Amino acid sequence: MASGKTARDNGMVTNASGLPSPFTNEWLLLILPGVIWGASFLFIAEGLRAVGPNGVTFARILVGFATLSLFPAARGPIVHADRWRVAWLGLLWFALPLSLFPFAEQRVSSALTGMLNGANPIFTALVAACLTRRVPTRGVAVGLIVGLLGAVMVALPSVGEGASSASGVAMILLALLFYGVALNLARPLQIRNGALPVLWRAQSVALLVTAPLGIPDLLRAQWSMGPLLALLALGALGTALAHVLAATAAGRLGATRASSTAYFIPIVALLLGVLVRHERVATLSVMGSGVLLAGAWAMRRAQEVRGAAHPAARGVHDVRTAS
Repeated sequence: MASGKTARDNGMVTNASGLPSPFTNEWLLLILPGVIWGASFLFIAEGLRAVGPNGVTFARILVGFATLSLFPAARGPIVHADRWRVAWLGLLWFALPLSLFPFAEQRVSSALTGMLNGANPIFTALVAACLTRRVPTRGVAVGLIVGLLGAVMVALPSVGEGASSASGVAMILLALLFYGVALNLARPLQIRNGALPVLWRAQSVALLVTAPLGIPDLLRAQWSMGPLLALLALGALGTALAHVLAATAAGRLGATRASSTAYFIPIVALLLGVLVRHERVATLSVMGSGVLLAGAWAMRRAQEVRGAAHPAARGVHDVRTAS
């Protein structure tokens, strides 16, 4: 498991996860979190067949928290002054956005939900610009504009289908806004304390917050093997292991490069939604997803160029994705 030591690279400090081979392979560290998070939207949809939305959220956080507890480094100490900040992180990073996604998927497809999650780096960069009160560089601004245009293209067909679909899209965008704020708050906390202790404590707060509505949903659930396995995978993989892999990638490869895992999320969600759940996705949404990813890539490239030219500023806009 984890050793409790920290690794610093590109301005990001993370706990050394101690993951066994082959999980230390660089390409796997980049690809696996994106694949897991992309599949999470399929797992949510399958879980909803047996349990209500609040139960899906509580179950995934419960399983994720239990899985993270297996890593000794997750139970490492944190700075006393950061405890309340971590508590807020539990709300903004886990309890609120993870509660919104199941409700959204009652209104829109899992493929669309995952495709819109490709805008996560865009929202995070926008929040970072607002928090720092800095105008983005030209390259970053171009990437933001292109990415936002892509997000509009992805959402537009569903918004036109009626109030229910439009509300589902609004829930996803609100969840992404929460992610944007949370990921900007998480970075300094992870620098001071390590990634896994922050994640573990934030999830413990989210577990307490989601329990009052989640436990009754679980008690009313109509279980079958498919939804049960989907929720176990959602928690153990999407809410725990993917975060450990992403933290390891950020520490080893640098946060900017590690953020490229986000490119796999909409692709995997689209393929699984169409091939497994036989969901219909509008051509405009598929095209928009490509435009969105192009914007995210352009923004990341501009950040890399800026980081190379100004090493002291490296990592200021680095983001990490979570689903």
